[in-house]
Amino acid sequence: MAALLVTAGRTGQSQGGRDLRLEPVTAHAYRAFLASRTGAALSPGFLQCPSWAEVKDGWRPLLLGWGPAEGPADGIAPGAAPGAGGLTGVALVLLRQLPGTRRYFAYLPEGPVADWADPDIDAWLTPLLRYLKGAGAFAVRIGPAPAHRRWHPGPLKSRTGTARRLADVLDCEVDPLGTAVAERLRARGWQRCGDDTGDGGDAQPRHVFQVPLAGRTSDDLWSGLNQEWRRNVRRARKAGVEVVVGSAAELPDFYRLLCVTEKRDGFRLGRSQAYYERQYAALNAEEPGRMKLYLARHEGEILAAHTMITVGRRVWYQTGASADHRREVRPSNALQWRMILDAHATGAEVYDMRGVPSTLDPADRSFGLLRWKLGTGGQVVETLGEWERPLAGTTNHALYRAFQAYLARR
Repeated sequence: MAALLVTAGRTGQSQGGRDLRLEPVTAHAYRAFLASRTGAALSPGFLQCPSWAEVKDGWRPLLLGWGPAEGPADGIAPGAAPGAGGLTGVALVLLRQLPGTRRYFAYLPEGPVADWADPDIDAWLTPLLRYLKGAGAFAVRIGPAPAHRRWHPGPLKSRTGTARRLADVLDCEVDPLGTAVAERLRARGWQRCGDDTGDGGDAQPRHVFQVPLAGRTSDDLWSGLNQEWRRNVRRARKAGVEVVVGSAAELPDFYRLLCVTEKRDGFRLGRSQAYYERQYAALNAEEPGRMKLYLARHEGEILAAHTMITVGRRVWYQTGASADHRREVRPSNALQWRMILDAHATGAEVYDMRGVPSTLDPADRSFGLLRWKLGTGGQVVETLGEWERPLAGTTNHALYRAFQAYLARR
């Protein structure tokens, strides 16, 4: 894995007096922690896997881990980086250089992988900020794991209307942990990116759609689909749509269909075919089968292609693409149903369909994506979104303002 900018460790003491050591760790120790019982319980996402650093061009990566500040960890001598057995959390940090300077913006996509339920977050946040400042960072952006709110399909379907948004629907579950973490971050000078709608400011989607799998049978999942989805899956089956797991050889077909989808649906991801080839190679080199490409064929032609990523007991539908023609055979419904079943068969606890818009206005073009995902019987989850803050010092605050102006001009 990539070179580290700083090799010296830092020890931080929280307000509660608990010491944690933050050090660079090897990719091997990092992956071992994610696979451990402690790491798996923190539900790490694929954006915090070491392989993600190889996907992101233009960023310099740091792999960091927290461990006890004193004494050997898992047979490692005091002062050395803790082994996987001594780690309590990890972080993939991506550093982007501010043009014309030797300073960096530090980004932890959907991270760090830490115990957000710990009320003493200073025990690991303080050494993180101190370490990144020493590494040349002028500001930090993080993506806390806890959810903020959840909406089930019923209330959302009945509350659609002109100019309505998710926040207008009060029939939701509010996560007390998410609320507590948001309050703790605000008290420490962190600011939530974007506005309250969640449609701007975050690099990763604030609103995602999740289908719970734990404790459910395949029959439960089938009955959870709405009538339109069940009808479309049957239609695809009757029309002879074949769903298979492809390989890197079909990535050009996937990318061709993605370009068609972007033009049809009016969005632009701005990623090249080389990006997906790099992602496929890096994730599967880290763990075979981590990223899969599902294909829907009809009469020998690939009509739809979707990517799926697995980390531990979480599965994500990352990107979907489909042709403009023969849409009546419903290849995308057939793909998703197969992917849900495969995720369930692996023992996954949740199938995450990634981002959805916050609009509930049927006249809004993007509402169609939410409507389509609602048909799976899952739920909309508002994450805490992304939070950032400049590091201490007048120079860092000035550089942070300059960086924001630079981004606004891009």
